Amino acid sequence: MLFILIAHYSFGQNAQFEIPQIKSSGEELRIDGLVQPLLDDFISYCKKYNIDYHDNLFNLKEIAVVDTLQVSSKGGTLGMLVRNQNNDVEKIVFSWMTLLDKEILKVVAFHEFGHYFLGYKHVCDDCNIIMAKVNTSYFDIVLDWEYQVEKLFLESPEYLKKKNFIAHITH
Repeated sequence: MLFILIAHYSFGQNAQFEIPQIKSSGEELRIDGLVQPLLDDFISYCKKYNIDYHDNLFNLKEIAVVDTLQVSSKGGTLGMLVRNQNNDVEKIVFSWMTLLDKEILKVVAFHEFGHYFLGYKHVCDDCNIIMAKVNTSYFDIVLDWEYQVEKLFLESPEYLKKKNFIAHITH
């Protein structure tokens, strides 16, 4: 079992999806192949809820699974936005520990994408929603996934900003 996990982890580190469009700086966005389907799902929800994602996506350099985030038996960081000297987000990274279960990776990915694309800060400490600071049960969130994702988008700062802007124009 450990060998399979190590082999799976090694594959995750090397599997990268290169988006064919060239960024304006001449660099390509590198996306870990294990995260690509989750990003595709997230973008389909962005389209459904009319959230602009294109500029943010192509301002990134990388979305990757890494082994550099601090994780211990007492907890740790499973995902984070990495910023440059100007405080601009350059990368979205996920701990290799998220690979232990695809449902954990899914929740952590949507959480980090929520920060970056939807403008979220953490909304609570441990309340079993995607944007909680800590989630003691990722599986409870996944059991109610469609509701969780709908809540994530409909209550997001980006969605509310658009909704309030449209409401202001129509009055």
